[in-house]
Amino acid sequence: MDGGSKLQHILPALQYVVPVLAPERHKGQAGKVAVIGGCREYTGAPYFSAISALKMGADLAHIFCTAGAATVIKSYSPEIIVHPVLHESYDTGELGGKERVDVKDKVMGEVSKWLERFDCIVIGPGLGRDSLLLDCVAEIIVKAKSLNIPLVLDGDGLFLITKEPELVIGYPFATLTPNVTEHKRLVAKILGEKNNEASGNWREVSDEDLPGQLQALAKKMGGVTIVQKGKTDYISDGKTVVSSDYFGSPRRCGGQGDVLSGCTACFVSWARDFWSKADSEGRNFVEQRSSFYTKHLICSNPTMVSALAGSLLCRKAAANAFAQHKRSTVTGNIIECLGHSMDELFPF
Repeated sequence: MDGGSKLQHILPALQYVVPVLAPERHKGQAGKVAVIGGCREYTGAPYFSAISALKMGADLAHIFCTAGAATVIKSYSPEIIVHPVLHESYDTGELGGKERVDVKDKVMGEVSKWLERFDCIVIGPGLGRDSLLLDCVAEIIVKAKSLNIPLVLDGDGLFLITKEPELVIGYPFATLTPNVTEHKRLVAKILGEKNNEASGNWREVSDEDLPGQLQALAKKMGGVTIVQKGKTDYISDGKTVVSSDYFGSPRRCGGQGDVLSGCTACFVSWARDFWSKADSEGRNFVEQRSSFYTKHLICSNPTMVSALAGSLLCRKAAANAFAQHKRSTVTGNIIECLGHSMDELFPF
């Protein structure tokens, strides 16, 4: 089966998770996404992630950031709900042990009252690497896991996970979206000793057999879904590997990974809602759904389905943006193409 035929075989399966547009639906049913990120240095990345989720069809998007980032992010768009509740060392100064705990408790108190409202949480765009900030985010991850909220980790969220992989190991609702370098750092951390490659030095990690390496990494991490971004996006949950090399753009402007994180989070919220039908429709529905997705060349893991859908949409939007803007294409152009690209891939 050639690439075009395979894509036409896959798209009907992905279409099933996209909610219908109907007048009887109410605000929030098409997805409520949160982004944890944004500090005084980085304000664009969390905005790109959140607005991408909205532009492809989510109903609500929130950003939890530091006070130094909040006003800037609010100025980008009134569509996003911004919570200036995170803290970084630049604002607090040096803290003693008890003072540090008090700050983290305050942050958790502010964030926790919102968490149960979200269908998916993106961790990392524009987060920065401040130690106090990362400690707070680690506790947010633990709390979100206790509530079974799906997570998409990108950017500095992956930096945190590379340092503390136990935060997501074994969590089936986690999706990681590393680029080549971030992937190699994870391989060196998780597989280095096993394979005697790198022994923690990511620069020595082999470029050969990326799909096999990715599958081994996802398996070792207990079945999390990993999207290894590149010329071809490889996606694995440790059981299987799917590839996405359709569409795309030769323009590699910064911010495209943030778009992917927001789109994937929205698809996760839709897929989770679709899969929840199993609770009401019973075992026959589960078996029929699994058979349907296998027939259409996709596994029936909702995070895998969401990751593939997110990859296809972002690559299609990038191709459409490049067709219009060529060398001057920037991330904002790609975001503006998300709606039209959704209609092309998943017509309602």
